Amino acid sequence: MDHTFPKSVAVSERLKRLREVVKAEDCLAIVIDADPDSIASALALRRIFWRRSRRIEVYRINDIQRTDNLAMLRLLKIELKPLAECEGQKFTKWALVDSQPGHHAEFGDRMFDIIIDHHPVTPKLNGLYVDIRDQYGANSTIMTEFLRAAKIRPSPRLATALFYGIKTDTGDFVKGSISNDINALQYLYPFVNMNIIKKIESSEITRGTLETYKLALERVIFHKSIAFTYLGEVNSPDIIVIVADFFMKLAEATWSISSGIYREKLILIFRYAGLRGNAGRAAQRIARRIGGSGGGHKSAGRAEIPLGSILGNSGDKANSQRSIMRYIKRLNLQA
Repeated sequence: MDHTFPKSVAVSERLKRLREVVKAEDCLAIVIDADPDSIASALALRRIFWRRSRRIEVYRINDIQRTDNLAMLRLLKIELKPLAECEGQKFTKWALVDSQPGHHAEFGDRMFDIIIDHHPVTPKLNGLYVDIRDQYGANSTIMTEFLRAAKIRPSPRLATALFYGIKTDTGDFVKGSISNDINALQYLYPFVNMNIIKKIESSEITRGTLETYKLALERVIFHKSIAFTYLGEVNSPDIIVIVADFFMKLAEATWSISSGIYREKLILIFRYAGLRGNAGRAAQRIARRIGGSGGGHKSAGRAEIPLGSILGNSGDKANSQRSIMRYIKRLNLQA
């Protein structure tokens, strides 16, 4: 199957087809690029197949260092294993939620049986069940609709995770969203532990974060309505995301592009608040032009590019900032 469902297909029919993919004798691995929306989506998919398969594990491709995301894992007692730990394990089915194989190199060499996402459709999607709903503001909304169709009442833990996933990915409905997102939030609300939500949302800043802000303020460059920051080598891509979000608070900025080097890859995080531009497409364009992977939504995008594609034969990381800025200017980003 290399296409997604028509919009007219009911959730009940989608759920039926989804459940047909995983049998009682199957072992299911769910893979995510861990953030609140993908974490919640993985928990929901695991609940849907609970007692319907022999074994289910959730694996992450990324390190998690954002303090609010760590607070979510701690307060909701969520355990995610690094993808490297699945080596040697015998899984018969693979699922990818809140992403698509072309979004990250770590996904590219694996065949997924289930793909459920809300980002724009990428070419050549193959799987036994492919469900892309790019009009949705959050993948957690899709998973909440599955739970309702299955008549599964979410536990406070699962409801809180899904509620927070919708809140973060829609930016409290400032980013793109539709009535389905609002309806899902309203449905989940009676089951949610709001004290945990408040604690997660107030767990953003540490001393280390303050040091990152200091470095970013020293290095930020302004070009038209773009706030561009290059952080050099970082311990986690989460730091780059935090900085990109931070500079979107500037009144003069409709674009915030934050970048850094992580494990010999250049990570670019795009944030956008305007009418004509598109952060996901900008991430895609720069990745295709240089050589890498990228994608996202109108308001948020991400690109990952092998460092060699940027530096060429010189290998001089000190020149990275100038090279990246040159490519960004060529994108002619619309305000």
